[in-house]
Amino acid sequence: MNPTKPPLHFSHANSFPAGSYRKLLDALKPHYDIGYIDMLGHNPAFPVTDCWPNLVQESIQYIEQRYREPVVAVGHSLGGFLSFLCAIERPELFRAVVLLDSPIFSWQVSTVLWLGKRLGFIERLTPGHGARTRRREWPDADAAVNHFSGRGTFADFDPDCLRDYIEFGTAPHRSGVQLRFEREVEYQIYCGLPHIFPRYRGRLSVPTGFIGGRHSAYVRRADLRHMHKHFGIHLAEVDGGHMFPLEKPAITADAIHQMIDRLLPAVAA
Repeated sequence: MNPTKPPLHFSHANSFPAGSYRKLLDALKPHYDIGYIDMLGHNPAFPVTDCWPNLVQESIQYIEQRYREPVVAVGHSLGGFLSFLCAIERPELFRAVVLLDSPIFSWQVSTVLWLGKRLGFIERLTPGHGARTRRREWPDADAAVNHFSGRGTFADFDPDCLRDYIEFGTAPHRSGVQLRFEREVEYQIYCGLPHIFPRYRGRLSVPTGFIGGRHSAYVRRADLRHMHKHFGIHLAEVDGGHMFPLEKPAITADAIHQMIDRLLPAVAA
């Protein structure tokens, strides 16, 4: 821990270990003392369940043990949702929260998620099915990079970020490499996507900002209005899709710094 810099706790997206964000975090390191959980959901003491209460506790425990003062929490996708839920439960641990394409869902979206879970079609509402079927082994790291390059979620990745995803997201296995993020954990996280956000209206006391990808398929105008109206969340956007922190890490770092300055001017000065 660096006592001369304000603490920043980073939380990763589902299936992307924190090391995948090396380029983004390196750009933030001159300003903040950064900590993170390498792979959320893989500690057997905190199994993944619906709406992720154990993942919230996993994050809270880490924050309590890692930092000596309230943190600025920055989270992408899964990580942003968890940061929000942690701030609701333990606001004294946080100075500010920055959500990276983690929209706090309106009651309409939340109701659809709830119905999807009750009626068994939640896989169609999330990438859950793909988590169980995607390829996860390759003969070497270069083959893994070639497999993902220019493809689907990875189509617009910064080349260094794609390399970091393979370096930090795979491990030696048999005669090659295999993704470290467990397939079933990824699946359960997707299918447990919280539908409970509307119940927290009026309860957020930590300054919070949302940075969305201009072309993200997961950000709806109704959710933006909901976040601003019911939670007082500050809104901003950057060019890119849902994965913009790994597509444009330098631009994302600047946007995070600007948002923190907007929320807590003394911290980012």
